[in-house]
Amino acid sequence: MSLDSPRISKEDRDDGVERVTTVSTATEQNGSLNQRVPIPPNQAQEGVGAAFASNVAAVNVQMHEYANGYHFPPKYPIKEQIRMGTVSFWEFYNTGFGFFLTIYSLNVIAWGGMLFLLLCNAAPQMCLVNGVYDCNHIDSPRRIWIETDSQILNGLFCVTGFGLAPWRFRDWYFLLRYRLRGDQKALRRLAGVHRGWFRLSGSNQLPIALGPKNIEETAANFNIDSVPYPLATISDAPPTGIRAPPTNLWKLDFVIYFNVANTFLQCVLSGFMWALNRYDRPSWSTGLFVCLACIAGAIAGIMMGVEGKHVKAIEGVPLTKRDIERLAQDKELGIPHYNNISDKDPEAQREKERNKKQRKWFRKSEKSSFVTDNERQAFCD
Repeated sequence: MSLDSPRISKEDRDDGVERVTTVSTATEQNGSLNQRVPIPPNQAQEGVGAAFASNVAAVNVQMHEYANGYHFPPKYPIKEQIRMGTVSFWEFYNTGFGFFLTIYSLNVIAWGGMLFLLLCNAAPQMCLVNGVYDCNHIDSPRRIWIETDSQILNGLFCVTGFGLAPWRFRDWYFLLRYRLRGDQKALRRLAGVHRGWFRLSGSNQLPIALGPKNIEETAANFNIDSVPYPLATISDAPPTGIRAPPTNLWKLDFVIYFNVANTFLQCVLSGFMWALNRYDRPSWSTGLFVCLACIAGAIAGIMMGVEGKHVKAIEGVPLTKRDIERLAQDKELGIPHYNNISDKDPEAQREKERNKKQRKWFRKSEKSSFVTDNERQAFCD
């Protein structure tokens, strides 16, 4: 007899109670890490049926079963997240790149914060020039330090704008080869470079176990245009057993062109900063091109971050030993975890979005009604 089939009691016990016992037993033998809500066995038949239906609905919302039994990592308490983040940062800081990036970021924050305070006129004493209070005087300490700060920040931004230029123009070259000549191999190269968030057309049909460690030796048949080039740059096998759908190609264009735009805008900014002195340089040039360059770089980064999170929400992330131990411990303690990347109730999230849309629609209708009443009043007058 199958584990999922209802058992028939010889003592003519309540069928509703037997179904609860059967489903619970099957779930236990399945070895899932998800939590179940027990139902008291001594309820009346109607009460048991209602409780069972409500609990099944809660379980369907709370847990999403994967065929391989995968469960997303649990969400840790804020104090534990801070402690884990501090340990991870210290390990990263002790690497050469981590040390460089930390010093670079601190310089950007420090000099950027000082420039902000100067622009807000946080130090009025810096506006004195020969005993005259004039914050906009070209020779005031305030304007001199603004120029110094701007030159330092421009140099810091050149590190990323010019330092990453070879890789950005390489991506642009491959993109143009694909767009103008239809070179599928160039697109596959881009998929390998951006393997963390970009998925080729047909990649969701690849064998689930296919990954960089076994793609060279696999005997499985697959479409070569659905995997990156070189083959070793293919994404890891998804822990959930489900591959993310193909990424829209316009998003790849979006990221590459905004990265290239960041480099070009940095070139324009550097031209203004280095070719002209502070007496001849237009006052609007520095602020305009600093803002445009930062926006271009940030937009490309946001797009990659959003798409990367979307891929992880479908394909899953590897579980650490700490994650597995916490899931097992919380299961014993009866602490539930939602089987998604954010460990949040999806129904509550959808309800929140619906309420937000309703409030937005209500404000619009109220505003249009107010305008109509004003027009009617003006017509009557």
